[in-house]
Amino acid sequence: MATTARPWPQRLPFYYGWVIVAVAFVTMAIGVTARTAFSLLLPPLIDEFGWERGLVAGAFSFGFLVSAVLGPVMGRMMDRHDARAVIGTGVAVMTAGLLLAPAVTEPWHLYATLGVLVGGGANLMGYNVQSLYLTNWFLRRRGLAISLAFSGVGIGAILLLPWLQAIILDNGWRAACWTMGLLVLCVLIPLTLLVRRRPQDIGLQPDGGGSGTDGAGGMPRSANIVDPAWASVQWTLARAMGTGRFWWIALGFFCALFAWYAVQVHQTRYLVEVGFSPEVAAWALGIVSVVAIPGQIGLGALSDRVGREWVWMVGCCGFALCYVALIALEQAPSPALLWLMVIAQGSLGYALTSVMGPIVVEIFEGPHYGAIFGAITVALIGGGAAGPWTAGVIHDATGSYRPAFVLAGACCVVSAAAIWIAAPRKVRLVPGRAGRK
Repeated sequence: MATTARPWPQRLPFYYGWVIVAVAFVTMAIGVTARTAFSLLLPPLIDEFGWERGLVAGAFSFGFLVSAVLGPVMGRMMDRHDARAVIGTGVAVMTAGLLLAPAVTEPWHLYATLGVLVGGGANLMGYNVQSLYLTNWFLRRRGLAISLAFSGVGIGAILLLPWLQAIILDNGWRAACWTMGLLVLCVLIPLTLLVRRRPQDIGLQPDGGGSGTDGAGGMPRSANIVDPAWASVQWTLARAMGTGRFWWIALGFFCALFAWYAVQVHQTRYLVEVGFSPEVAAWALGIVSVVAIPGQIGLGALSDRVGREWVWMVGCCGFALCYVALIALEQAPSPALLWLMVIAQGSLGYALTSVMGPIVVEIFEGPHYGAIFGAITVALIGGGAAGPWTAGVIHDATGSYRPAFVLAGACCVVSAAAIWIAAPRKVRLVPGRAGRK
């Protein structure tokens, strides 16, 4: 008797989730690097057009703010549509921005292309979107899977940024935009076709379980629930916003990104001011991305065993230690303190990305999770925009970065405390804790 052939993803139930992770890894490597490459385009744009530095740099900030506005919209899109449509839209929008950028002649052209289109496109395929659908594919190894996917950002920075810089030096910034645009289009569009929002869409279960199973190892989804009353609620955005947990997460995310981007934007300038050469300052920024890779993967995997709050606290401690080292460098610049700053920031601080999605989904899991996470990203991106601006204003007013660094360090403490108060562990245990229970 003839049998109906199963879709090919069902023939590889265990491996297809990791195929999804590999696709996310490449998407992050290319998509996020394409946005980050704006810093390479800044000098030639200023040299060619003679525009003010603040005017040109403002295009990047404007794109960041557009991303904040898109957060809730993106979340609702992920709830209602296939992830391929959302990511594919991001690829198309970013490609348009990069391919149109060489035609820039006026400042508003720059804001529209490298600001709105590239920034908005990156938001539709970057951290937020990947966090929304990768959490559906894994229960036991959720932190590990997300951290592996997000480590693509570091690999992309290591491989693509020097290549793009070489293109700029040899052929100009327009050639670099064209090259990056074609890379985004030709590589990411085919890969996006492999993405599925949930394993159930192709007859699978989380962690590689086949149809009819509860996932890898036969662990039911309800086995890790601590608060059945909370977990049984069908959380909508309105209901979530009526809880304290929503606002504690928003506060924690805002403060963490405040600290993250305050140092990322200002550290190069600061290191030069305290006595390091521009080459060493640039090297330090690049090495942060390198040391972040093992830190993200290791701490992401650890969060599956000890809990998301612990790893979030470790990440916040990493940024706090980074700021302590920066303040100490003002008095005694030394290679040892510089290495401490780099390792604390990259290996520990950057691990925050591996638990952002799991923290939210383990508290507000349900059909409206995308809208809830999208709303929280407004606070997330708002912190990222506020950090660099506030640090700059404080420096202009006081002539020193020290008060700004102290403020950012305090934000790290507030962020860690806020996530402990939100307490995802009191709603759902991570697999390592659930197994021991």
